[in-house]
Amino acid sequence: MTGKVALITGGSSGIGAATATLFGALGARVAIGYLRNAEGAEEVVERLRRSGTHAVAVKGDLRKADDVCALVAQAASALGPIDALVNNAGALVGRYPIDSLTEDIWDDVLNANLRSAVLCSRCVLPAMRARRSGAIVNVGSIAGHTGGGPGAAAYAAAKAGIIGFTKALAREVAVDNVRVNAVSPGVIDTPMQQRFSSPDRLERIAARIPLGRIGRADECAQVIAFLASDAASYIVGETIEVNGGLLMR
Repeated sequence: MTGKVALITGGSSGIGAATATLFGALGARVAIGYLRNAEGAEEVVERLRRSGTHAVAVKGDLRKADDVCALVAQAASALGPIDALVNNAGALVGRYPIDSLTEDIWDDVLNANLRSAVLCSRCVLPAMRARRSGAIVNVGSIAGHTGGGPGAAAYAAAKAGIIGFTKALAREVAVDNVRVNAVSPGVIDTPMQQRFSSPDRLERIAARIPLGRIGRADECAQVIAFLASDAASYIVGETIEVNGGLLMR
């Protein structure tokens, strides 16, 4: 990744922060996209800068097309044309059984997880296609295959959409030498997981995982970095499962 410019959305914590740290260690210049967690984003940027990485934090609401284009432009202005986009932004938002799943909640979850990836991809692609070089890595979830835990219908639908969007976009832009792939994390130790799953529930899930434990954010970051790098130069439209064997496909 030496000399590459990477934009990582949702980079202020969890898998995004771990990915930013790894990209920096691999020689990339890194833009951290965030919306609310300014403190977390600045902490990641400061850590990267201390290690010698060129890094910036860029704020924007990825549910809004104008915000997305402004964020992409700001990142490119600070660091150079974007070589790798990691669409990591997203959240469960909450657990809502179907009888309490309002239209507003549905839209909020789909916009945060799926619309954001579509808008970000759309904004970075013109420059990637013009240079005939680039990689997009979308972050899905095991919930896109299994339906997720209780009250996760909207989140599961959004993440299933990520898988379909990855394949469709990959077919469209491969002719321009832009690769699109995805990772599908299982149960990973992140702030979101800690917020929405009790320790008892995580312990029960870990007992069902063949490796016997939940995953770490850096273990997802390593797969994301692989897909974003030239080491994955002939991988297109794939979704790689990172779940310790909880779901084997």
